[in-house]
Amino acid sequence: MARKNSFLWVLLLSLICTLVCTHSTAAASEDDGRKEYIVYMGAKPAGDFSASYATHTNMLQQAFGSKASTSLVHSYKRSFNGFVAKLTKEEMQQLKGMDSVISIFPNEKKQLHTTRSWDFVGFPQQVKRTSVESDIIIGVFDTGIWPESDSFDDEGFGPPPSKWMGTCQGLSNFTCNNKIIGAKYYRSSGQFGQEDLQSPRDSDGHGTHTASTAAGGLVNMASLMGFGIGTARGGVPSARIAVYKICWSDGCSDADILAAFDDAIADGVDIISISVGGTTNLNYFEDPIAIGAFHAMEKGILTSASAGNDGPYFASITNFSPWSLSVAASTIDRDFFTKVQLGDSNVFEGVSINTFELNDMYPLIYGGDAPNTAAGFSGNISRFCFRSSLNPNLVKGKIVLCDIKTSGTGAFLAGAVGTLMADTLPKDSSRSFPLPASHLSARDGSSIANYINSTSNPTASIFKSTEVSDTLAPFVVSFSSRGPNPASFNLLKPDIAAPGVHILAAWSPVAPVSGVKGDNREVLYNIISGTSMSCPHASGAAAYIKSFHPTWSPAAIKSALMTTATPMSAKKNPEAEFAYGAGNIDPVKAIDPGLVYDAVEIDYVKFLCGQGYSTRALRLVTGDNSVCSAATNGTVWNLNYPSFALSSLTKESITGTFNRTVTNVGTSVSTYKATVIGAPEGLEIQVEPSILSFTSLLQKLSFVLKVEGKVGENIVSASLVWDDGVHQVRTPIVVLALK
Repeated sequence: MARKNSFLWVLLLSLICTLVCTHSTAAASEDDGRKEYIVYMGAKPAGDFSASYATHTNMLQQAFGSKASTSLVHSYKRSFNGFVAKLTKEEMQQLKGMDSVISIFPNEKKQLHTTRSWDFVGFPQQVKRTSVESDIIIGVFDTGIWPESDSFDDEGFGPPPSKWMGTCQGLSNFTCNNKIIGAKYYRSSGQFGQEDLQSPRDSDGHGTHTASTAAGGLVNMASLMGFGIGTARGGVPSARIAVYKICWSDGCSDADILAAFDDAIADGVDIISISVGGTTNLNYFEDPIAIGAFHAMEKGILTSASAGNDGPYFASITNFSPWSLSVAASTIDRDFFTKVQLGDSNVFEGVSINTFELNDMYPLIYGGDAPNTAAGFSGNISRFCFRSSLNPNLVKGKIVLCDIKTSGTGAFLAGAVGTLMADTLPKDSSRSFPLPASHLSARDGSSIANYINSTSNPTASIFKSTEVSDTLAPFVVSFSSRGPNPASFNLLKPDIAAPGVHILAAWSPVAPVSGVKGDNREVLYNIISGTSMSCPHASGAAAYIKSFHPTWSPAAIKSALMTTATPMSAKKNPEAEFAYGAGNIDPVKAIDPGLVYDAVEIDYVKFLCGQGYSTRALRLVTGDNSVCSAATNGTVWNLNYPSFALSSLTKESITGTFNRTVTNVGTSVSTYKATVIGAPEGLEIQVEPSILSFTSLLQKLSFVLKVEGKVGENIVSASLVWDDGVHQVRTPIVVLALK
């Protein structure tokens, strides 16, 4: 009865809303047929523009007389020039013909969106879920967490799963709940910085951001000071979080990383998410993340790791062990542009996430003309605006033009009111700075420098950023580290791409928005970029698969993600699969991949034997009687991996044979046919057998893929697709010709 009454109340409220909305619309339509239009007039004029309301009213009066006083709704005056007015179609057309008007368009209502990244990869809030999701535990290795964030509210959560063996290292300033079920911190040196909080609490923001991206709850109307407004959520909102704080103000110790792996494996986590990396180490067992991930794999735990932020250079990837998931960073349809206006009215557009508003023009100075000579700096250094290189007496209260993109710290600490950074670096991602800033092209920087030299009183203003849709997305951002795998060119890395650019997620209110000390803006959600952000997207997707298939191995989960990924374009990323691996994640498809390329510990041992690791070393790693012999000396081509990578010293003689086994996890009775898509001219790719017929679930069948011929480019690729009419199991085939 109560349920029926609730439904009636909802219906009644809906009817009331309909009547009110209809009445409002009618009232508007009865107002001489007027509608609200936005009149856009471009950049804000130089100088004092406080009288914009009067200016716009006068403009309306010129167009249609005395009705102008009731027509003007709102004036834009801080960042650009324009207004909103109630106009008839005839009045709108009349204004449209004015020289000062760029465009006029209806003031339409748009619906609030989510924080975009999960929706963008086709993973909506209403996606199919299981009750088991609440039993999934993601171990987040990072800078800690801010437990009071709304993203970690435990309302509706029951007690932790019975398998959980971890603890909450809570002190007076930290408490776990039924969402954050475990928290520990590690500091082997015993030394803490001034900004460090000696608990699992996050003073940096990074760990809170990654944890909420993977498993944060739904939080409506989240934004960074109005940017990215929508519903913040993680991939698995019902999953639990276990926090392992391994990173501090001075970095992340290898010893602490290994200690965290040691604990997390024993604690009973299901997925490990680690957005950490360092220098490239060609020995897997001299890399703490590879070591920890190997032992996690032994216990059925998948480690999802960030590829690194050293792109777009080849072989710059730092996390590339075959038993972990290596994640590149792709863009979403969100971008930010920041306009700069000079005293001569010229306007330039750069990139940044600028929440500040400069409501006036300020003196403009070139960093090279303001060296801190007292500290030993010359103009050749101060032009880059590095920390301490600028003379505060010359820079204070001015906008500084710098010859390279930095964090903005140098200009900020010198007392600048803003900074313009011009260089040739890619501008496919934006970031926040501690002061008004815009990252411009070298060409625009040259024009601004010429303006500075052409007048005795150069001035400029930096506008608040504009959020726009990026129609080129998705592509792998330039900073994302590339393959090939530096330890083995014949094992494709990264494995996959996931959203890692302009990601809105929870933040620590004590952490600077820009990461620069002294930036005192306090926010609960922040927008940042990095493979650190793509990693938890993949971690959340892996946890989602785990909730449907609790018994699947880490390799099976990784295979499901890779073989169902959305293909990406080599036209947008010339490094092709070395940029994006199998493609962009698609969690919805990944829960039903049809076939998986599975692998267990012995498969990796054979791989390591083939890589030259000794029996002694592997016995120590595995703790069993592993032996490297002719029978176990497997080549990398025979590791049962959901991709095919082949390197050759020459373009003229390409040859390789791959042995693979697939496990049926789709329909018990099914027949898959192999198709090779996109094979380049001169390269023959054969699959034997080309048809696989399964008669039961979990049945395994093997095939051989042979590649031979010649190529015309250094990187060529194709795809093998196994298709049963329902599932399309896609694996990339990549050939790298070194000469």
